[in-house]
Amino acid sequence: MNARAHCTGAILAGGRATRFGGAAKGLELVGGARIIDRVAAALRGACDDLIIVANDAGAAGWIPGVPVVADVHAGVGPLGGLHSAISRARGAVLALAWDSPFVPAALMQALRDEAARRGADAAVPASHSLWGFEPLCAWYGKACLPVIERHIAAGDLRAAGWQGEVNTIRVDPSPWGDPGEIFFSVNSSADLAVANSRSGR
Repeated sequence: MNARAHCTGAILAGGRATRFGGAAKGLELVGGARIIDRVAAALRGACDDLIIVANDAGAAGWIPGVPVVADVHAGVGPLGGLHSAISRARGAVLALAWDSPFVPAALMQALRDEAARRGADAAVPASHSLWGFEPLCAWYGKACLPVIERHIAAGDLRAAGWQGEVNTIRVDPSPWGDPGEIFFSVNSSADLAVANSRSGR
């Protein structure tokens, strides 16, 4: 890392995993490695330190030495996880959901680099999602925090409902693969089987 502003990698490990029978889905194996370890590797390649954002009582043992922070606002979904990550980090945050086994470190680095180069408040990868980008695989600066807090206070809990209120840039992820593959998330046992079939490619 160079002398740029500090950046914390935040593993977003919230949610009740209702489609996964309530199990801690990030602890499942994809290609012989836990999903959370794959996510941590992607973040470590682009960040200065790591935190885990989780409310699970066992989270402290998931990755030894990595601090765990709980939600400041409980029960508000992924937006609450982003809020906790940004509010607890020393500087900017690279956030990545813990059910995303195929996001490469090079893409996370590109988000950080482009945010710095273009003076952005947020940097998100373009995708085929309903929003056109991935809010839980993104770089967020401290300027995002008051905007998120206003949305939480207003009851607007969409993870992708507020980025237009800050200087947000989009980064093309296609140099690192098909966005549909990169941003595949494991939300069910069927998804886990698909992820394992893809991991050998």
